[in-house]
Amino acid sequence: MSIVGYGLYSLKLLKIKFNFINFGYAGLFGIYILIVYSYFSNLFIAHTEIHNLTILFIGLILFIYLVKQKYSLYKSEIIFSFIVFILLFCAVLQFKNHDDFPYYHFPYAYYLTQQSLHLGIGQFNHGFRTPSSIFYINSLFYLPYAKFYLFNFTSLFVLGFANIVLLKKIHNYFKFTFAKVERLNLIQFLSLLSFVFINIFFYRISEYGTDRAAMILIFLFIIELLNFINLKTVKTFNLFYIYFLGALIISIKSFYILYIIFFIPLFFYILKKNKDYSQTWYFLIINKYFVLFLFLFLFVLFTYFINTGCLVYPLSLTCLNGINWGIPLTQVEQMNEWYELWSKGGAGPNFRIDNPEEYIKNFNWISNWVDIYFFNKVSDFILGILLLICIFLFFFRKSFFKKTIIIVDPHVYLVYLSILILGIEWFYNHPSLRYGGYHIIALLIFIPISVKLGSSQIDLKKYSKICIVLVSLTIVIFLLRNINRIANEVELYSYKPIMQTYYPIDDNHFRIQKIMDQLIEQYNNCKKNKNFNCNKNVKIKKVMGKIIFINQ
Repeated sequence: MSIVGYGLYSLKLLKIKFNFINFGYAGLFGIYILIVYSYFSNLFIAHTEIHNLTILFIGLILFIYLVKQKYSLYKSEIIFSFIVFILLFCAVLQFKNHDDFPYYHFPYAYYLTQQSLHLGIGQFNHGFRTPSSIFYINSLFYLPYAKFYLFNFTSLFVLGFANIVLLKKIHNYFKFTFAKVERLNLIQFLSLLSFVFINIFFYRISEYGTDRAAMILIFLFIIELLNFINLKTVKTFNLFYIYFLGALIISIKSFYILYIIFFIPLFFYILKKNKDYSQTWYFLIINKYFVLFLFLFLFVLFTYFINTGCLVYPLSLTCLNGINWGIPLTQVEQMNEWYELWSKGGAGPNFRIDNPEEYIKNFNWISNWVDIYFFNKVSDFILGILLLICIFLFFFRKSFFKKTIIIVDPHVYLVYLSILILGIEWFYNHPSLRYGGYHIIALLIFIPISVKLGSSQIDLKKYSKICIVLVSLTIVIFLLRNINRIANEVELYSYKPIMQTYYPIDDNHFRIQKIMDQLIEQYNNCKKNKNFNCNKNVKIKKVMGKIIFINQ
């Protein structure tokens, strides 16, 4: 409620009005607002329990204030959102977190709760060199009594609010008219496919890390981009979804900056409408929605810079050499090579192939990647996608296999081409499903099916019945898979989801904070005793009240 409160109030301040009440986008925009606040506030203060409780309480007050004004309007939306999150709640009951959670997800979020901004923290951990906005908003959930056991709730919020958006898109296009048959839009079918895919394939919150939350938002981003292209008239308001979702996606995972390629079909579509280059550029950039994108994007670049000395790590071209807290360029290049080597099957937790530089060149890696990664992981995923498609087309078989004229804006093909280019880049540089493969493969299959069905004539009553069946089936599968997961965790780890809901925490989770605290204590002792030789050994500077960890 607090997150939605911030979202609704911010939308009101920006004078953004939806065509219909949508707590899904209000919630996602609330996440955006809290992320921006988290980046800004941590420049000056730590996100302590009292601070966080105050911030969330203010959001709750805003929610109550706004809902009270128009309760009759919001009542059904509150009930609907409540039902969605109740159904999802079992997903957050987990004993085992993501493998990277103790490595850097938890330590980074915990660091934000203990101290304000430090420079050069990328030296403590490779994960600290690639911070995600998820860590920043997670730090706001460090609360009295709950402590740090809500650090995985952001993933649940993204999934829940995205589900509300998708279900709204499916539902709000039910136009029951006297005409028995009416042509629907590709957006309904793509939203339905995305909803089914996300909840079946991404049912484990513990596997989200910093990857899958961004992928869920990419589905929404593509849907809104295609929806924008399908509009008869171009209005600045419709850029709101595209810009703020784009900002969220890049803030969660910086390598999605490559998705700026979607600016090309967007530009050409608006150019077609305005027929003037200057007006097109003005329309795209000179508006408050672009400022939303730019504001969060600059915070992301700034955070990377103060952590590593690079604007985008590990791209060495964006690094400034010679900064005393920066990561040396040789390490940056080695890490870039490591990411590529790992994603191409050349390295793992317990092995690394010989001659990695030669291995990652061209397609030298392909045979080994097929042996150790494609077979079971990618092949199982593709088989799962094909099974989903077969079930989906079984329900829509009469419409899909019926000959019809494809009616679609040519710019849709340009969007599809952009996804295909990103797919080629993904396969050539980092062919791991978690690095973009899941949503790219899915979208390359879903969009043509959605275009075909969107060009067909379908009985609306039959469409609504199929939607109800598919949505219900998806919810049942989601619940059963999570119940089975919890049962396995009870058996394997003696997990007690009722008595001890929280996940396990040990000293390893706090190791980086302890190192920081020890170094700062040594530095303070050095300053107190005026032992300058000790200062040189500690490798810390303090400028304008900010700690700078000097590169060793």
